[in-house]
Amino acid sequence: MAQQEKQRKSNYYRLIMSDAHTHKQLWILNFHRVGMIFAIVSAVILFSAIIFSLIAFTPIRTLIPGYPDAVTKRAAVQNAIRIDSLEAVIYRWELYSENLRRVVEGREVLNVDSIINLNSAVYSDSDAAQLQRQDSLLRERVKEEEQFDISESQRKLSIEGMHFFTPLTGVISQGYDRLIHPYVDIAAPANSVVKSVLDGTVIYAGWDENWGYVIQIQHSNDIVSMYKHNAKLLKKVTDNVSAGTPIALVGSTGSITTGEHLHFELWYKGEAVDPTKYISF
Repeated sequence: MAQQEKQRKSNYYRLIMSDAHTHKQLWILNFHRVGMIFAIVSAVILFSAIIFSLIAFTPIRTLIPGYPDAVTKRAAVQNAIRIDSLEAVIYRWELYSENLRRVVEGREVLNVDSIINLNSAVYSDSDAAQLQRQDSLLRERVKEEEQFDISESQRKLSIEGMHFFTPLTGVISQGYDRLIHPYVDIAAPANSVVKSVLDGTVIYAGWDENWGYVIQIQHSNDIVSMYKHNAKLLKKVTDNVSAGTPIALVGSTGSITTGEHLHFELWYKGEAVDPTKYISF
């Protein structure tokens, strides 16, 4: 009987925390062998659940080699669609350019069905010298017509007469104000594609604490465009871009943003101008 009582008592354990100098007991924990095993198993299950949640519901899972990344697949499909759209835009610009040249020269314009032939025939290598000569004649004619006109309206014609590509299709959440808000904010879904308004060269692409990811492009005729609060930049400094080229993705980065939108600025000869006068959003 005494042996059974001793074995029963040995199933209990005591964990004591005491002062190393005075040996005064500061904390005592009594536990049973079964309870200890249960506590260890519960801790292991809880730790495993936390690790599983982090991998299943956070971007950490993309760090696992071979793990399928749905975002990458979706981006690849979207890029393929954008490439098709950009090809159509290029064809339209070629048709527009050729028709403009034909109007100036007094020739018959091309219709939409001629765009394929235009791409393969009008801009072939054999006609390169002729196209260059026609372009030079057109530039000389325009120069002769403008050299004696110094009116204010004529000096603004360089920007008013240009065709701007829409940087982002969305809703203008805050319009232009020359003193308080010399730019426009365009609300759009996150990761919408931001495009360059004109041909140009990227002169700044980086992070700003207030404005988030910012990209700035220098265009001809002293025109500069700025795109702020982006989620991601697709171009870097010194990259040459064409009108309509994707340059960034819409986001809400920076400390002074209130949601997903594009902060767009258009500068002409060192002054901020109202983009809505030249661009249809």
